[in-house]
Amino acid sequence: HAADLGWAQYWAAISDPRVVASYRVTLLGAFISTVVVTLVGLLLAWVLSRYEFPGRRFLDALIDLPFALPTLLSPGGWIGQLFAPWGIKIAYAFPGLVIAMIFTSIPFIVRTVQPVIEDLGHDVEEAAGTLGARPGQVFWRITLPTLVPALTAGASQAFIRSLGEFGAVVMIAGNIPFQTEITSLMIFVRLQEFDYAAAAAIASVVLITSLVLLFGLQLLQNRLLRWQRG
Repeated sequence: HAADLGWAQYWAAISDPRVVASYRVTLLGAFISTVVVTLVGLLLAWVLSRYEFPGRRFLDALIDLPFALPTLLSPGGWIGQLFAPWGIKIAYAFPGLVIAMIFTSIPFIVRTVQPVIEDLGHDVEEAAGTLGARPGQVFWRITLPTLVPALTAGASQAFIRSLGEFGAVVMIAGNIPFQTEITSLMIFVRLQEFDYAAAAAIASVVLITSLVLLFGLQLLQNRLLRWQRG
């Protein structure tokens, strides 16, 4: 369908002010959620890999399960009502959009980093400790550099996942034009309007962006691997 459009028609479809606003909302939400899931995901992967505690298997299983976000975050929900007295709106607002992206993308960080942490072992860390290194120094100078390639891969996948997220975000973001309307919803809107060519054009922007990110990720991973080996 996109191939049937002339350049002027294609540009008009992807540069419509409402569509451009959806790019901004989607990219900003994906960026914020990726930063959060990288930090939280690393912590979860570390805890699940290094510690045994009651409920560990249950927590591990929850990583891959969907969460009841619309119910919990609505003004009358368990979480939403805690913020309501201060006038902070989570559901049907940008914070809800970011939270939805976080919960749908966090498995990419945890499941990518967790096996690497499990394979690390404690030998190098214990050796550094015997040489006088403090726990913080061991983490920043030994452990974290080893995890950087996996963290980079997981974060990139989480970001790309957030770019294309639809279901969870649509249910909680309110889909307000120019505020919480994401690009994948704009594709759906154009399909509902039977404007298949415009929908394909907008989808091509997301596809090209994802491919560029994946290509950049591959280059970055190759450089990191060469740096580690060197």
